[in-house]
Amino acid sequence: MHFTSCARNIDSIEGLPALGIAGAGFGIGTIGYFFSHKKQTDSSTLEVTDVPKFQHDTSASNISDACKEFSHIVGSANVSTAAQDLLIHSGSDFQSYAWTPETATPGAAVVYPGSTEEVSKIVKVCHRRKIPITPYSGGTSIEGQYIPTMGGVAIDFTRMDRIIEVNPLDLDCTVQPGVGWQDLNHELASDDLFFPPDPGPGAQIGGMIGTGCSGTNAAAYGTMKDWVLSLTVVLADGTIIKTRQRPRKSTAGFDLTRSFVGSEGTLGLVTEATLKLAVKPKCEAVAVCTFPSIRAAANAVQSIISRGISVAAVEVLDEVQMRSINVAGLTKRKWTEQPSLFFKFTGSTDVIVEDSAKLVGKISEKHGSTSYAFAADADEREELWSARKNALWSMMAMRESPTDKVWTTDVAVPMSRLADIIEDSKRDIEQSGILGAILGHVGDGNFHSILLFPEEKRDIAEGVVHRMVEKAIAMKGTATGEHGVGLVKRDYLEKELGKATVDTMRMMKNAFDPLCILNCDKIVRMAPKI
Repeated sequence: MHFTSCARNIDSIEGLPALGIAGAGFGIGTIGYFFSHKKQTDSSTLEVTDVPKFQHDTSASNISDACKEFSHIVGSANVSTAAQDLLIHSGSDFQSYAWTPETATPGAAVVYPGSTEEVSKIVKVCHRRKIPITPYSGGTSIEGQYIPTMGGVAIDFTRMDRIIEVNPLDLDCTVQPGVGWQDLNHELASDDLFFPPDPGPGAQIGGMIGTGCSGTNAAAYGTMKDWVLSLTVVLADGTIIKTRQRPRKSTAGFDLTRSFVGSEGTLGLVTEATLKLAVKPKCEAVAVCTFPSIRAAANAVQSIISRGISVAAVEVLDEVQMRSINVAGLTKRKWTEQPSLFFKFTGSTDVIVEDSAKLVGKISEKHGSTSYAFAADADEREELWSARKNALWSMMAMRESPTDKVWTTDVAVPMSRLADIIEDSKRDIEQSGILGAILGHVGDGNFHSILLFPEEKRDIAEGVVHRMVEKAIAMKGTATGEHGVGLVKRDYLEKELGKATVDTMRMMKNAFDPLCILNCDKIVRMAPKI
């Protein structure tokens, strides 16, 4: 087995902040970053140039010896250095950075633990041997969260997929990180309960906590941070901590739970999570309405939300997205190829649901809606909502070549600016000459863009994303509403939050992980950009 260590740094394209990733091989042996370091004992923040020097050892001999130790901990069948396993854990075509199987630089090993104690032992080995760790849970993130940029070991939580306990009276459950949210909801259905965050299919609880995700239910139920009560976490030296007990509220010390949600595995590895649950609504309905323009649709959403109307979900799909759904043929019906809003209504009675739906229909009509379809029957609801569920796969079917790339990005803005940024972004995509669609969770000001392009036009796609993010930040919005930061969006944080805020994050990272072995260069840079 030939082990290669590598570090990648985001390089800027002319006139734009870094969005792509270029490989930079460091060869077999020891990886280290050495900077002039001045003591920061009296400072509350940490600049990237003052990060204490750290040294990683990804030499073949060190990895080989570590794998022997891992085999004693989890069994040899749960340690892999197979090329295909390493490639799977190095990226995917759904990521927003330049990745292909041919250019990927995988890590050196993948370890599959089965318990918190095994994770702790694995991390202790890596800590002692100074081996970088990349956590992997589901592999559906798209901003580069699980890319092994510094080589080392991937810890895959696939085997940690147990639902440890469900407490129906307390409306909570405790699960391991490898549990899929869809599988969890399947198990909860018999108790008429559900877990509201609903990102893409295949997402697992560990990754959902890491990115602080949300999904279509966010307008009514909030995001991942609102549904995590307590976490069991393995820290960078192998220490096991629990952040809270099970009560719905607590003021017992620092809120470490919220610190780990959205930290993308940079502060610790989540091995158990106690989650809040919701009671499934007794009644549900779905409605779809079309509009002559994307601005008209966005204005309708703004009007509906600002009036406090109870809507469980509001999704927008522009005419490009609707056309792709017709072309792909993944749904039973033929759709009007106009900007469309998809609504979900829930309540304790049919009357409440129907009243909300009627009111939304009237408001939509005032904003120029050209059609309004309503469905309360389960099969009809499924049929209407199927367009939203198949949005990404439908756009993928629009690729002119199998080698075309897909870039999915998201931003969020205050509701009052939603129509402006959606219209501006759509115009920019059209002028760029590449194929792109607007869709997303507009009920809370969050929308997505899916861009398709050949590799030679990546700089054009980067320009579109860059301008979209810049506009969102200028509107007092955010560079990412739910996808997380990873590698791709870390250089926007300073503009959005301020340098001192990012330096504070860097100080937290250094305090939790002084050897910088946990997903070291994600969210904030721990080494100057080369």
